[in-house]
Amino acid sequence: MSLQPLAPLPQPIAVFDQFITPYGDTLVVKEKLLDCFDIKNVAGQPILRVQGQIMSIHGRKTVTDMQGNHLFDIIKELLHWHATFVAEDKSQRKLLEVKSKFALLGSKATATFTNSRTGQPVTLTMDGNWFDTTAEIKDQATGFVVARIQRKLFNMREAILGQQTYHLTIAPGVDVAVIVAMAIALDEKNNEGKGGLGGFMP
Repeated sequence: MSLQPLAPLPQPIAVFDQFITPYGDTLVVKEKLLDCFDIKNVAGQPILRVQGQIMSIHGRKTVTDMQGNHLFDIIKELLHWHATFVAEDKSQRKLLEVKSKFALLGSKATATFTNSRTGQPVTLTMDGNWFDTTAEIKDQATGFVVARIQRKLFNMREAILGQQTYHLTIAPGVDVAVIVAMAIALDEKNNEGKGGLGGFMP
């Protein structure tokens, strides 16, 4: 898999209409100190802010737009057989759920949410290979690739601090906030193991 542009979707997939990318986009997600993330496009323009709350037992992360408007919190739900993360709004309404699953030859995860454009449920599936550094996210209903994640090989400083840098290639018609939420949830899950999405994608 590569970071080549992806084909447009038959219809938009979104939770936040304002974050649908009409022409596709590539984002750089960089893990920072204190459980925070920088989210920028490849031109260096900030897209979202992700602020961690270190003392939260749910590993809560608050996601805002660049004007400081609250979009959602990412938290880990406890007492699940599979690691489960959700994105919820200020009223604790669940917007997105990400579940990870173990597979013999790699790892799998699913993200479920209601499409704001159609009111219909959406399931995205993510597959990673133990022998690769990329993962692919598909719309389960259509089979279309909605995004690809590539982990940048870390430098020594990132290795020592447990930080990672990811590139997200996102298809036209996809809500970039959904893909960011899914990537961060999976990063959190795998930080419990080998560190970052490196546990999902060596």
